[in-house]
Amino acid sequence: MSDLKAPRVASTPVATGWVGWIWFAALVLVLVGTYNLIQGLAAIFEDDVFTTTSAGLLVLDLTAWGWVHTVVGALQVLVGLAMFSGATWPRVIAIILVMINAVAQLAWLNAHPVWSVIVIVLDVLVLWALVVHGAEAREGLAV
Repeated sequence: MSDLKAPRVASTPVATGWVGWIWFAALVLVLVGTYNLIQGLAAIFEDDVFTTTSAGLLVLDLTAWGWVHTVVGALQVLVGLAMFSGATWPRVIAIILVMINAVAQLAWLNAHPVWSVIVIVLDVLVLWALVVHGAEAREGLAV
């Protein structure tokens, strides 16, 4: 009989070149959060910045929706910065925030379709990077 051994499975993920996607996700999350902060503050301080349709645009009025975007944006920036630690908790929170933001951007589609689609695409890219390559973060991202 041959002496074949089963391959060993590493207990911790080994950082590969793909860990750069986590850097990308963290940076884009900070960027999207900044966009949301600007968009939210614009809606809070100047209701005339955003146009609405005759049928209405949002479930909430623009000021209330601005607060939602401001809070989500601030959380995204903070969590995006925390992702540079390589810890697991910022990635989990980032995934939740990115999904919330992508859904929230649907409410802005009538007012700013191009901008909303751009932010949704960025959210999907961040989500993909966090889910597919997130396990490598602890090994290769911690600074």
